[in-house]
Amino acid sequence: MPATHTSRAIRIDQHGGPEELKLVEVQVGEPGPGEIRIRHKAVGLNFIDVYQRSGLYPLPMPLQLGMEAAGIVEAVGEGVAHLKAGDRAAYASQPPGAYSELRVLPATCVCKLPDAIDFETGAAMMLKGLTAQYLLRKTLPQGGLQPGDFVLFHAAAGGVGLIATQWARALGLQLIGTAGSDAKCALAKENGAAHVINYSTEDFLARVKEITGGQGVKVVYDSVGKDTWDKSLDCLRPFGLMASFGNASGPVGPFAPGILGAKGSIYVTRQTLFSHIATRESTQAMADELFDVVASGQVHIRIDQRYPLEQVQQAHRDLEARKTTGCTILTL
Repeated sequence: MPATHTSRAIRIDQHGGPEELKLVEVQVGEPGPGEIRIRHKAVGLNFIDVYQRSGLYPLPMPLQLGMEAAGIVEAVGEGVAHLKAGDRAAYASQPPGAYSELRVLPATCVCKLPDAIDFETGAAMMLKGLTAQYLLRKTLPQGGLQPGDFVLFHAAAGGVGLIATQWARALGLQLIGTAGSDAKCALAKENGAAHVINYSTEDFLARVKEITGGQGVKVVYDSVGKDTWDKSLDCLRPFGLMASFGNASGPVGPFAPGILGAKGSIYVTRQTLFSHIATRESTQAMADELFDVVASGQVHIRIDQRYPLEQVQQAHRDLEARKTTGCTILTL
């Protein structure tokens, strides 16, 4: 019989609230062709985990959650050339399964972790950092972005937001960040936002128009969804780009394409990280850029919450209640 290894893992048997997250023991086998087995040192939490748990993004049951982690490669399957046993590694990858001590997964999206970056940082930064990379470097308005250009970034004090604010500053962009409290606005400002707006007390559309001298922004990066959608479209200058990449307040409803013409011939796109990291080459190129800005100190990965694996229910409650800032990890 093939060797198996016992691992603690977090599993759900049906969609629902945080109470569905159960700590179980699972058996982990040997990696097949194109796969690796990795022993995790730390695991990242993301809003997509909440969507998968709740059923907004339905997946077959039972389901082991978690999309990013860092650890040490224990074994590699046939055909895996970029990793070997003993390598430090980090990933953001499908299928889910990172909420565990040990797992087997496809090697495509697993990258060697530079020695300058510790495991907790590696686990916290892959999904959120690669998301910031594809947004600021690849999801661009007509004519691209140049230093001095205005962009609007919602949830600027969140995990993706705090990476994006720092990266935007390094690129010379004038990032206008929104957040739901004065404390979160101060955090976004401290991390590189040129301007901040508390959208619970201010009309962000009026403030964006004021900041940009009535011109609007070239691009809106929006992970909030339903609550910010309509006003975000009105924040755009002609030919601007609305880049939707999440639904923290709920999914955006149907809309008539004709409104895009009326609002200045604007563009709309709905992006996902997994389209961008579909190949080994694109994953590595994006990760190399991310590793460079982190190792150089241009982007600092803030880990503001740490929970032991067995406290994952509380971690999800805090994430959904908007009690978290920066990145959140599970420790093993």
